[in-house]
Amino acid sequence: MRGAVLFLCCVVALKAAEVNSVLIRNVTVHPITSPDIPNASVLVIEGKIAEIGPRLGASKGARVVDGRGLQLYPGMINAATNVGLAEIESLRDTVDLDEVGTFNPELRAEIAFNPSSEHVEVTRASGITSVVTLPGSGSRGGRSGGGPIIAGQGALMHLDGWTWEEMAVKRGAVLDMVFPQVQSDMPRQFAALSGTPAQTFQEREKQYKERLQQVSDFFQQARKYKVEKAAGGAEFRPDLRLEAMLPIIDGKEAIFVRAERERMIKDAVAFADKEKVKIIIANPREIGSTGPLLKEHHIPVVLGKTFELPLHEDDPYDTPYTLPSEFYKAGVKICFGTFDVEFARNVPFEAAQAVAFGLPHDEALKALTINSAEIMGAGASLGSIEKGKWADLILTDGDPMEAKTNIKEMFIAGREVPLESRHTREFEKWMKR
Repeated sequence: MRGAVLFLCCVVALKAAEVNSVLIRNVTVHPITSPDIPNASVLVIEGKIAEIGPRLGASKGARVVDGRGLQLYPGMINAATNVGLAEIESLRDTVDLDEVGTFNPELRAEIAFNPSSEHVEVTRASGITSVVTLPGSGSRGGRSGGGPIIAGQGALMHLDGWTWEEMAVKRGAVLDMVFPQVQSDMPRQFAALSGTPAQTFQEREKQYKERLQQVSDFFQQARKYKVEKAAGGAEFRPDLRLEAMLPIIDGKEAIFVRAERERMIKDAVAFADKEKVKIIIANPREIGSTGPLLKEHHIPVVLGKTFELPLHEDDPYDTPYTLPSEFYKAGVKICFGTFDVEFARNVPFEAAQAVAFGLPHDEALKALTINSAEIMGAGASLGSIEKGKWADLILTDGDPMEAKTNIKEMFIAGREVPLESRHTREFEKWMKR
């Protein structure tokens, strides 16, 4: 009996090795962090890149993929989504975002991630192998009207796997926070219709300052908790919320600060200096004079959609298109996210729009790959084609930022991933009608 079990284990192990080992040859390799390598091969063993170069031999049991005439890129990363946490916006039961409470740092996005979400397959179709999924929608939290300020911990997730444990690349990658701001004045006609009295600027500024003080008080509670925990004692009681703040105040985890406006960005940088914490500016809609400030403090930026209207009605029409190049020219490290679920697959095209308006092509590719990985603290394992990194690879017939390019094959952690989705199944269904 023991011999049979041992034999079965060996068969399973060999099968796993075969699935996770592959030789991709005769391709143009785009490592991202070094010059392109024409007519090269990439050997993947047990899910990781083992060798890169010409005339490589396949390991025993490895599958051989001939990519003659094709391009090999690292899988792209959408650095800000709600993939896995939201399915259909109009059905509240399928949306797990913006929990009740102002401060929810203990909430972890990866635990709620749905591996069977239709959006996982659809997002992969554009060559995206990983996403940062965030517990907050960011639509209300920083405004004086309420909602969560700290929504929880975002996670870096592979887009393939049976369980969230298997898909998680980095748990607790960032702390999702919407920075307080002075609420915009509601037009009087809308205020009258809603029954909400119009507020003066002084009232709205007062609410903003109170909200900001709440944040400072919460960070102070976390520091006090750290001291009490170190001291121990019979009266010490663990607190999940404050426990989750310890990596933040220790500088081990960054705060993902959603800050649209110039003033919000400046206030966020000042707050980070005061609290001695690391931050990432997320979804800015304007740069103003913040470029040199962000460069000086080595603060990266996660840019949102370029295909949108300007923030202010008197802004030039192309302000969203040129914003990435303005941050790049200021020396700020950038990456891209869509901050949603339904358009998560479009992130390479958001970057492409920025290329058309001044962002260098190679910098756009970096923003979709290695920059995203490094900003999220996973640059040692993702984001480029280098020895020792996860084999997150896409085999294409052209530039992955071009809509006409086809993704021929995809590998996530060395496993070949099917490229069919609800979209392709519906297409095939109706084509056969």
